[in-house]
Amino acid sequence: MRPAPRTGATLRATTSRAGDGERLARLALGRLGEPGDPRLASLVAELGAQRVHRHLAEERDLGGVLTDVAARLAALDPARDLERAERLGIRFLVPGDAEWPTGLDDLDHCGHVQDRGGSPLGLWVRGPLRLHELASPVAVVGSRSATTYGAEVAGEIGAHLADAGATVVSGAAFGIDQAAHRGALAGRGPTVAVLACGVDRAYPVAHKPLLDHLAQHGAVVSELAPGCSPTRLRFLTRNRLIAGLSLGTVIVEAAVRSGALNTAHWTERLSRPLMGVPGPVTSAQSQGVHQLLRTGASLVTRGAEVAELVGVAGEHLVTEERGAVRVRDALRPREAQVLDAVPVHQSAGADSIARTAGIGLVEVQRLLVRLHERGLVDRVGSGWCLSDAAR
Repeated sequence: MRPAPRTGATLRATTSRAGDGERLARLALGRLGEPGDPRLASLVAELGAQRVHRHLAEERDLGGVLTDVAARLAALDPARDLERAERLGIRFLVPGDAEWPTGLDDLDHCGHVQDRGGSPLGLWVRGPLRLHELASPVAVVGSRSATTYGAEVAGEIGAHLADAGATVVSGAAFGIDQAAHRGALAGRGPTVAVLACGVDRAYPVAHKPLLDHLAQHGAVVSELAPGCSPTRLRFLTRNRLIAGLSLGTVIVEAAVRSGALNTAHWTERLSRPLMGVPGPVTSAQSQGVHQLLRTGASLVTRGAEVAELVGVAGEHLVTEERGAVRVRDALRPREAQVLDAVPVHQSAGADSIARTAGIGLVEVQRLLVRLHERGLVDRVGSGWCLSDAAR
């Protein structure tokens, strides 16, 4: 289930399916404005990137001067951008490429969240992991200010999913994201980081070693061109990519205003499994998750339960946790009734036990013999008391 890394000529071959004109047009349009602009996305979906680009590039005002949009497009050099990216080991994917993750196309049909929407015009990718070969990708996201509990749970979920052959998708942020990525790496599985900046930048800076490792063994993805900086809006916009790349999303910890809830909303819009890990009812970091659980998200507590929900029916089935089986569990109701009437320490006669149990003396005598054979009562003189095993 795990994808095999590819490099060199294979990278160029994989990204050569879409036409060069379409690729260059999408790259230029992507640099024109903020990612996730629903108006631009709908125009490209309806007319095609090259036609939209040509129309905007030819715009003139009443005096025949290029409009602002046309002037900005004229100043771009998408071919040079591609060449520079290739030198850095970065590839640009567009719909029609063999590597394009088709799950993102569903974003064109699920409406908008906070005035963002639509599938990306293209994706910048750094790393050998092939996006169309992601095995059972699952998003694991949550609070940046994670508790020790949340980080441990996210790490366990990431490790279990990786061990099961799934791909962990997250945002490389502090807290839950970092724990999920590290858990996947500990489980020796693939993991993908989706950024709100260019894939050549490390944000947060403290995670540069992690992102460099993913660029060598996994994948770092963004719809923003190399060199672009992160902004608050871009974090919300990239959340739709995390949801779109994944079969389902797990929210480990999230406060009531957490950005992770935005990812949850996109997951619901995509009609994909949304899962939440409960926390202490007094924890502010779990209040947002608890709201999701109250409104229909599936409750999960460990990686095995996540794998069961996103896997193929019949795979990764979870065995329900049960307490240890005790000798008393096999007793019939009348036997248990008599055993409950037997004294713990001092012995009592069969007639006293019969009165306490509310059962006839003859039946009690018979049941006491059976309980004695099972090692649950001891005979002391002419009476009975509980055995050590029954206590």
